[in-house]
Amino acid sequence: TGIHLSSYGVDLGTSLIELIQAVHEVDGITRIRLGSLEPGIVTPEFAHTLSALPKACPHFHLSLQSGCDTVLKRMNRRYTSDEFEKKCQILREAFDQPALTTDVIVGFPGETEEDHEELKEFVDEMEFDRLGVFTYSPEENTPAAEMADQVPEEVKEERRDELMELQQEISYDRGQDRIGQELLVMIEGNVADRKSTRLN
Repeated sequence: TGIHLSSYGVDLGTSLIELIQAVHEVDGITRIRLGSLEPGIVTPEFAHTLSALPKACPHFHLSLQSGCDTVLKRMNRRYTSDEFEKKCQILREAFDQPALTTDVIVGFPGETEEDHEELKEFVDEMEFDRLGVFTYSPEENTPAAEMADQVPEEVKEERRDELMELQQEISYDRGQDRIGQELLVMIEGNVADRKSTRLN
């Protein structure tokens, strides 16, 4: 589950894409939507194979965490922002208007104002359909909790709010582009029953 979905089959001599192809043949299944994926699984072959399956939903949630390479390195992530962008481009070339979503963490230890600005520029360029923004929270017995240059909570919150405001603008613009289009959608809940709603 989670981003480990990408590792399906490594111990079975198969792969995630082969599983999806098998599920696609099952009668009664009409929609296949993947959960979080590691960027590394996205190759031209993976994307084009998936795009040929009518039941596959063109929604991809790729693990990002930061659009700043120095922060990604401190997080011990095995990709760069440039590599992540290329994976998104592969999906955008293989699918017609795929929904690309991700999550980021602000205030990771050592994150400077320049690092934060680099993240904002990356988000602005990528134009995600949805962006989850979380503030870094130290967890006991983790290397990050022991790192120097912990970011003050008020700074984390300011950076979170800046990114959320930027994403609201991006989401609004992308929504405007859909005006006049006729799309098949699935309502996953009754908005009237919720105590609060938010824009993605």
